Amino acid sequence: MLTRLSIRDIVLIDRLDIDFGAGLAVLTGETGAGKSILLDAFALALGARGDGKLVRQNSDQGQVTAAFDLPPAHPARALLAANDMAAQDELILRRVQFADGRTRAFVNDQPVGVQVLRGLGGLLVEIHGQHDERALVDAASHRALIDAYGGLDAAATEVERAWRARVAGAEALAAHRAKVERARREADWLRHAVDELAMLAPAPGEESSLAQRRSDMMQAEKVADDLRDAHAAVSGNAAATPALAAAVRRLERRRAQAPVLLEPAVRALDAALIAIEEARGHIERALVLADHDPRELERIEERLFALRAAARKYNVPVDELGALAHRLGGELALIDAGEAELGALEKAARAAEAAYGAAADALSAARHAAARRLDRAVNAELAPLKLDRASFTTQLTSEAALAGPTGIDRVEFWVQTNPGTRPGPLMKVASGGELARFLLALKVVLADRGSAPTLVFDEIDTGVGGAVADAIGVRLARLARRVQVLAVTHAPQVAARAGRHYLIAKDALAKGKKVATRVNALADGRRREEIARMLAGAEITEEARAAADRLIKAAS
Repeated sequence: MLTRLSIRDIVLIDRLDIDFGAGLAVLTGETGAGKSILLDAFALALGARGDGKLVRQNSDQGQVTAAFDLPPAHPARALLAANDMAAQDELILRRVQFADGRTRAFVNDQPVGVQVLRGLGGLLVEIHGQHDERALVDAASHRALIDAYGGLDAAATEVERAWRARVAGAEALAAHRAKVERARREADWLRHAVDELAMLAPAPGEESSLAQRRSDMMQAEKVADDLRDAHAAVSGNAAATPALAAAVRRLERRRAQAPVLLEPAVRALDAALIAIEEARGHIERALVLADHDPRELERIEERLFALRAAARKYNVPVDELGALAHRLGGELALIDAGEAELGALEKAARAAEAAYGAAADALSAARHAAARRLDRAVNAELAPLKLDRASFTTQLTSEAALAGPTGIDRVEFWVQTNPGTRPGPLMKVASGGELARFLLALKVVLADRGSAPTLVFDEIDTGVGGAVADAIGVRLARLARRVQVLAVTHAPQVAARAGRHYLIAKDALAKGKKVATRVNALADGRRREEIARMLAGAEITEEARAAADRLIKAAS
């Protein structure tokens, strides 16, 4: 509920602080005292459109701060969390209005956009007046109000869940069906491509290994003749190895006769023979490696050509031909296996649609029953409010074409102000005073279901008096047992039923001609005087005071 309202430099208000409590509070005062200014300032803090003309003359800016006591389960906490703001027990909305038209918004002293402020304001306060369009007159809210009145929130949540499942099932079916249809159109090409790639059977890394082998074989052809010549020099008929070996044997036989002369020569010749033998082994191994079948080189080149031609044809790198073959094979398999999966998805989609239809039909039936109960309850409140010839009906249209996350129902509150007249939407048919009383009857019936915790009624008793004004006061007091109610009123019968009474008046500032709006909480004695003034006018008589006492006593 609203606990405190502080206003600085807004029109006629220079500085104003008001503390509020639970129950019914009324604000009274003479015409022009500033009641409308007070409500405009309050609306500014709730996210209403700003206007530089609201700033007090000769001031650069004005501001309005509204503090609320936030219960643990209040939906405003979810909105705060969605905007990364910590939820505290006290919620403070502040709006700064600059004279040039700019505004700034704050929640618990954290800067926010006006949309966030407006969202929080809508969850915290409803303002109802003769020409107000922000609350129950908005047809978009009527379905939610029926659900709240009938205790159908859980059923509405289930319908929303079923709708999401239905949409997901339909989307999955459509996507798969499009995939199968695409595969069918491309079936001939797919079969040719899959067969061609299957015959080609590309292996990962095959291109690079073949290219390296081809390069090695081409280089081997260039050095093979030189290797054969070298091999002939170390092992052929003209090789020096046999002669060197014979010379070594002869020298070894003579080594004992002249060891000093022959030993070095023998060692050198042995090393030469060993080196020649090693060279021969290397040359022979090189000849083996260089020796290849020319047809193998042709096969390698033909394979490389086939791989690269396929890569150009399918516009992918050679190394991705295997993955392409797998993917195209999968698409082709859809033609065969897709029908079975398509059937399963169709079955699931039909089941989701049937589940949604059943949930939506059940919710619709419950809404119709709740609407009938609401109509009876609201119509029972109309006669005491001088609307005895009027009627209230909930127009509830249920069609499959309206299917959506909220169900299949379109809900709108209609009224008929007099027998024989054409009924129509609440906002279009009811006049200002009638509209306010219809809204009061509706809010009394709805009470704390589907309602903000603070309700403001702006002069809904205009143009009525006596028993009707008293009936309005009775209903405001009943409503205030469940939610906080603030009422701007000219009716003494309404004021007499309030738990708190605030007097709005204009006072002249000291030593100047300017005036400022003041709001004072009235104690019992001053409250009686104000109610007497509301009864009698400018001159308060003893009869008026006695009448005020009777009103206060009757209300208590």
